[in-house]
Amino acid sequence: MDVLIICCCLFSIVFADDYFVSNRRFPKNFKFGTASAAYQIEGGWDADGKGENIWDRSTHLYPEKNSYQNGDIACDSYNKWEEDVELLKGMGVNTYRFSIAWSRVLPTGFVNSSNPAGIAYYKNLIAALKANNIEPLVTMHHWDIPTVLEDLGGFTNPEMQEWFVDYARFLFEIYGDDVKEWITFNEPKQTCEHGYGTGALAPNIVSPGIKDYICGHNLIIAHGKAYRMYEQEFKNKQNGRVTMVIDSNWFEPASDIPEDVEAAERNLLFTYGWFGHPVNFGDYPEIMKERIASRSQLEGFESSRLPTFTEEEKQIINGTVDYMCVNIYTSSMASASAEPVIKPLNPDRDSDIGTNVFQPDDWEPTVTSWFKVVPWGSRKLVKWISDTYGHPEIMVTENGYHDNGTVIHDIDTRGRYHKLYLSNLQDALYKDGVNLTGYMAWALTDDFEWQYGYNIQLGFYQVNFTDPERPRRPKDSSEYYRHVVTTGCLVPEEECID
Repeated sequence: MDVLIICCCLFSIVFADDYFVSNRRFPKNFKFGTASAAYQIEGGWDADGKGENIWDRSTHLYPEKNSYQNGDIACDSYNKWEEDVELLKGMGVNTYRFSIAWSRVLPTGFVNSSNPAGIAYYKNLIAALKANNIEPLVTMHHWDIPTVLEDLGGFTNPEMQEWFVDYARFLFEIYGDDVKEWITFNEPKQTCEHGYGTGALAPNIVSPGIKDYICGHNLIIAHGKAYRMYEQEFKNKQNGRVTMVIDSNWFEPASDIPEDVEAAERNLLFTYGWFGHPVNFGDYPEIMKERIASRSQLEGFESSRLPTFTEEEKQIINGTVDYMCVNIYTSSMASASAEPVIKPLNPDRDSDIGTNVFQPDDWEPTVTSWFKVVPWGSRKLVKWISDTYGHPEIMVTENGYHDNGTVIHDIDTRGRYHKLYLSNLQDALYKDGVNLTGYMAWALTDDFEWQYGYNIQLGFYQVNFTDPERPRRPKDSSEYYRHVVTTGCLVPEEECID
């Protein structure tokens, strides 16, 4: 009776909203889950033979870049994974997206350095998930390459293509009989733009407009080669699927004038299309190639700062996703602007794009300056992906709400956020004909949020990071999400229609 009263109270709050909320039921085979990343939750940074990765090094050498905090212990999921599986089971999800820490299974990054304890950790996790009818959705790289490989150039070294293929083969051989859904790379735009461009993320290399594009180029080819290897060596036996996760804001034209409409489209092509076009069509978007080549020439470069795919590479990468994925959190407005001034010694991606991007002051804010609540943007983005790439299957692989981590009664913030975004995504599914098949909420638990440390949080379960036991405590939003995934309804089930 108490549980029923609590649920009714939660619904009375979460549905008291100016937005229309869909009362349709999600399809029975829709994949509902949560998402996580190894460095953000596992801890055990040097436990049982694990090697150092670039985030271990960055947080230890440059703590100021990550709010003077680190993931050495994080949620201690390396030791508390069984408890986390119980949380997933209690929530009723049918899928769990997590990443494998490359340096935990291969401490140096090379296959001759395999680590039995690290291999067993993921074996046990996968077995427990499957025993509870939860499908593993496994990411191979979530920003955390071993430092041995980074010291050899990381993603700026073309050899990374083969290093990654060897790593992928290693994972397919060990886990491929039990894992049928593979993601090669999570958010390569962040890996490259902020890891090798702005330097805001590990490995903190500052080379905007140059090394970020080199990183992206090698990463795309690495993905393509790993996909082809799976096709040739494993697919007939394991019957799995391989994809890449790409993140993007929706970019809304600031007005209906053609210049602003083109500015919004240009941002989408430079953001999602940077990786989406090569893995679907075999090359970068034309606007990227044209603008970067033109600006490179004016800056005095002998060739475009954007590398060129060979014909052989185009064949390798073309059509190398079995379905499309997108991580979406917020949206932006885009308008035309004057051509940015040429800066020969200081090229950068923003100038290559050459538009004005902003968020209006009246959009609903959160605790993070760039993160505003814009539910309708999610519908528009998945429809754009559908229209641009020939109506593929699409999965939303991350979506979640920022707060400062202290809020337990979050039904009217985090719960409302998921309700409104899911309602718009359901409209894309039923009204726009988008082949949307899954939604992975970020995140199951609070975690280490990269440069923000533990100062912002997105979990359904609060983690007390000052307690050595790292206890988990359910937030009100966890009950709402449990309702959604177990009933397929965003509204009370009696109001839901099939």
